[in-house]
Amino acid sequence: MIAAAITAMSLLAACSTGGPGSGEKRPPGAAVVVTPCRSDDAAPRAAPTPASPAAAANMSFRQRRKLELEARTEQRAIVMVVTNSLPVKNVAEFVEYCKANPGKVNMASSGNGTSTHLSGELFKAMTGCNMLHVPYKGAGPALIDLTAGQVQVFFDNLPSSVVHIKGGRIRALGVTSEGIEPSAPELPTVGATVKGYEATAWFGIGMPKNTPTDVIAKMNAEVNKALADPVMQKRLAELGGVSIAGTPADFGKVIVAETEKWAKVVQISGAKVE
Repeated sequence: MIAAAITAMSLLAACSTGGPGSGEKRPPGAAVVVTPCRSDDAAPRAAPTPASPAAAANMSFRQRRKLELEARTEQRAIVMVVTNSLPVKNVAEFVEYCKANPGKVNMASSGNGTSTHLSGELFKAMTGCNMLHVPYKGAGPALIDLTAGQVQVFFDNLPSSVVHIKGGRIRALGVTSEGIEPSAPELPTVGATVKGYEATAWFGIGMPKNTPTDVIAKMNAEVNKALADPVMQKRLAELGGVSIAGTPADFGKVIVAETEKWAKVVQISGAKVE
C-alpha cells in the first residue's frame, strides 16, 4: 500500500505541473485506478479494486474489462514465517511436520482473498499440507498471535514481518518470490524446496475504459520515468519491493497469466471475499 502510494505521489507531482494523471492504489495483484487530471478537479481521484477478483463472490464484472491497463509498477516478496515454538528450521521440515500432524497447524492470513491468504492456499495445494486457515483483519493481529503461538504459520508481506524476524520473535523459513529477495538475501526461496512455487504481491496502474491511447502512452512514460529514479528504487527496496518498468501490453500479459493462476487456487481452496 505504502509503496504504491509513493508511485502515486510522483504522479501527483506530474499532475500538478500539467502531467497526464494521478492515482491511488489497490492489492496477488493490486491495481491503481487512475482518472486523468482536469482543471476542474479538486483532486485526482482513484478507485481501489479487491485483493483478488477471482475470490470476490459479489463481483459481477471482470476488472480487466473495466480498465485500460497502463503500467505494472512493482512486485513485493512474501515471506513464510512460523512461530518459534514450532520445531522446524526450514521448508522441508515444515512440510514433514504438517504431514505428521494433519489439522494441527493453523495458517494465519491478513484476510480472506488477500495475497497472504492465497499464497498459503497455493502452498497447501502444492504440498498436500493440511492447515486450517485463520483470517485476521490485517497483518498486525496475525503477527501478534503468531508470536504468541496461537497460529503456527503466516505467509506475510515482508515489510510487516521483517522487524519481528530480526528481533527473533518469529522465524523466517523462506521467501515466496522466484529468486532471492535482495532485501533479505540470507533467506532461501520456498520454490527451492517446493518446485514451481512462486507468489508475489504486485501493483499496477489502470485508467478508465476508453481513455485515449495517447494519454495512456504519456502516463506510461511518466510512470516508467518515476520507476527509473534511484530515489524511488531505493525507497521501494526499503519496503521490500522491486520496481518493474514496462508497457501496457506487458502488464496485460501479467494480468492474464496471474488471473488464470489464482483462479485455479481459488477454485481448489474455495476462498471467498464477501
